[in-house]
Amino acid sequence: MKYLTAATRLLRHSSRNLFDRRFNLKAFGSIRPSSSGKFQNNGIGTHHRNLASTALIPERNKSFATINSDDISYFKKVLGGRGVVQDEEKLDDANTDWMRKYKGSSKLMLQPRSTQEVSQILDYCNSRCLAVVPQGGNTGLVGGSIPVHDEVIINIGSMNNILSFDKVSGILVCEAGCILENLISFLDNEGYIMPLDLGAKGSCQIGGNVSTNAGGLRLLRYGSLHGSVLGSEGSLGIVTKVSILTPPKLSSVNLAFLACEDYLSCQKILLEAKRKLGEILSAFEFLDINAMDLVLKHIDGLRDPLPSSKHNFYVLIETTGSMESHDKEKLEAFLVQAIESELLTDGVVAQDINQASSFWRIREGVPEALLKEGATYKYDLSLPPEKMYDLVEEMRGRLGTTSNVVAYGHLGDGNLHLNISTQQYDDSILAKIEPFVYEWTSKQRGSISAEHGIGLMKASKIHYSKSAETVQVMAAIKKVLDPNGILNPYKVLPTSVLSQSGRHQPNKD
Repeated sequence: MKYLTAATRLLRHSSRNLFDRRFNLKAFGSIRPSSSGKFQNNGIGTHHRNLASTALIPERNKSFATINSDDISYFKKVLGGRGVVQDEEKLDDANTDWMRKYKGSSKLMLQPRSTQEVSQILDYCNSRCLAVVPQGGNTGLVGGSIPVHDEVIINIGSMNNILSFDKVSGILVCEAGCILENLISFLDNEGYIMPLDLGAKGSCQIGGNVSTNAGGLRLLRYGSLHGSVLGSEGSLGIVTKVSILTPPKLSSVNLAFLACEDYLSCQKILLEAKRKLGEILSAFEFLDINAMDLVLKHIDGLRDPLPSSKHNFYVLIETTGSMESHDKEKLEAFLVQAIESELLTDGVVAQDINQASSFWRIREGVPEALLKEGATYKYDLSLPPEKMYDLVEEMRGRLGTTSNVVAYGHLGDGNLHLNISTQQYDDSILAKIEPFVYEWTSKQRGSISAEHGIGLMKASKIHYSKSAETVQVMAAIKKVLDPNGILNPYKVLPTSVLSQSGRHQPNKD
């Protein structure tokens, strides 16, 4: 009888054609230097810390030039006054990352409006050996989109036009500065969807999504951008235009918010979802009770979908298909079986778009909630799903009561977002986290970056995921495409490796 009662409650809500959004990449245009050295066309912080740890910041490369009045005059000639930003307040925002963890000292931000202008900027900077950093929405979490020292910021946000859309093929061509949420809305009106969906969609830009190979909430169904783009984080070129293959919007979307007693049950539900829901399974996300508590504490307007009691783990399952009755039947049968098998302790299915949006807001609101709570050490790891929460528990054992260890992520594709929340940044706490978290991940043959990128934060840690030979090949490619090393320096690859490759010797030809 208890199973029947639970199933009745769980299934009494059903969705009605819930709106969905996502993205997939087919091709992209970029700007990079030629073999001759010329470039060609091919808010919320509650704490500040000036760069995470001084010891981890590479020294400024002395071979890079510094900005002078002649440079400013040239850029104004190319861009006009509106495209050359020297205002201290605007530069302060552009120099600071979203987490308020890293802060550069750039004195100049350029805002090109075309690929030609980007090409002219890079050609000039390359001839002068002026280091640059590409920047879009500046929502990155590893210090990849802000200057380390005084690099010239090239902000692509003004290049935000949708250039074309083919309703037959579903191919969207747009500039790199288009905000992801705007593309989502545009395609929804056209009857198509974006397979990529991120919590930062209101600010992040498609060029940055491409450059960092963003995964997002729908990787389980539509795959990552890795099939087309490896992700250079602006170190090999600047993306100025993208061509995106988008799938049609399907008429039947269902979303369930479920509770589990333990992490093993979450894994078993994932396995059963893949078996029973098959082709309609589009997302499978999890968060632990620590993440849930923070969201409900800090994000206004959110309510606990399962208020009767607290649960150790929560799972969001989304299905997307074309036959509403068929999809509902499959989902309901799956949920009833999960309840009868005691894999679920509670749950509810969204009955309309507003309820579905509130469910997603819980999952997407975790980063914002962490930022409001205080300082956060964030790690984005790719691990075997069965091992993911072992690391969380080991980290809690290492840190004790000094920190709040929070876990959530894309369980469907083995992507753990491990967060250590503290009152303020503390080097003694960092010493307990690193290099342990990287060593642990390496022993499991995982990756230290699943989707956030390497950036500044993990440039010196890349050897935990890549062999020395692979890193050397990457450095060699960097040298060929960017002979003077002006593109987003100090990021992705260790400075020591790049020095060995001869990158710090400017091309005098």
